[in-house]
Amino acid sequence: MKRPTIADVAKAAGVSKGAVSYALNGQPGVSEATRSRILAAADTLGFRANSAARALAGAPSNVVGLTLHRPAKTLGVEPFFMELVSGLEAELSIHSYALLLQMVSGSDQEIAVYQRWWSDRSVDGVLVCDVRDGDQRIEALTRLGLPAVVIGPPAASGALASIWSDDGVSLVEAVEYLAALGHRRIARVGGLPELSHTAIRSQTFARLAEQLRLESAVTVPTDYTGEDGARATRRLLSSANRPTALIYDNDIMAIAGLAVAREMGLTVPGDLSIIAWDDSPICRLVHPPLTALTRDISAYGTHAARLLLAAIDGKPVTDVHDEPAHLSPRGSTAPPPPAPRRRAARPDA
Repeated sequence: MKRPTIADVAKAAGVSKGAVSYALNGQPGVSEATRSRILAAADTLGFRANSAARALAGAPSNVVGLTLHRPAKTLGVEPFFMELVSGLEAELSIHSYALLLQMVSGSDQEIAVYQRWWSDRSVDGVLVCDVRDGDQRIEALTRLGLPAVVIGPPAASGALASIWSDDGVSLVEAVEYLAALGHRRIARVGGLPELSHTAIRSQTFARLAEQLRLESAVTVPTDYTGEDGARATRRLLSSANRPTALIYDNDIMAIAGLAVAREMGLTVPGDLSIIAWDDSPICRLVHPPLTALTRDISAYGTHAARLLLAAIDGKPVTDVHDEPAHLSPRGSTAPPPPAPRRRAARPDA
């Protein structure tokens, strides 16, 4: 069966090809009754306008773009992005929008993708993740005039609207909880240090260590993968002044850290307490279930999509402060083990 053409739609609706073009591209020039008849004929025939032709006519593409500068393997195992995409799709599908996802190797390639998407009208707007301070993508998008929303802190978003949750608030809740349990040696297995949200976590952690007068508070940067998280955990637990509690910047690394602790003969939470960021179902399936910083990531994606669609429609948009993650205590946290007692010196006989 051959693909239906604009001529087939015109014949079925009893109008000219020009009238079909006006109707399908949402342009004036046909009555509403005629437009409805044309749209019904196109739907019956299964006709879809060519995207290039629609772009030339100035019609919206009904597509939102998302680029990610992450290894493709990370996306496959990272619950955060899977839940974020789920929330994006939930909102976009309501408005008949699609999500176009592309992995990139760096900011230059990402900017080139934006330029190509905008020049051929492949997308109506984009979402920007993993922002850095002085991020060159922000300036490029502002210059292009491509509608965009940043998923990240407003301090790094420039003139673009952002949606964010305050990671500093969440980290305070986690560290104060561990301190209340009696932990004085706390370490953090962090993410990529150049990311703005990672910097907020690192700065907050350093400030809290000073305020609470912790004995030690170390942050080890990683690339977010389980392998790197395991290496960081092994290094921390092999140190002379071993931490009694670890906070991980994602749940994949926390689960890898749990395995390393067992491999080294430590019990969780008897010898070591663990807190994971971005609570996902797997945090509740391991033993012991992981204490985690919990937030509704799917709703976060839905709110981001809603904000971008408003920007695409030309509505005024401002920064949105979404609900921060809050602590969900489970079986992986407990008071630290008691310090070993020193033997009293034996009196001389």
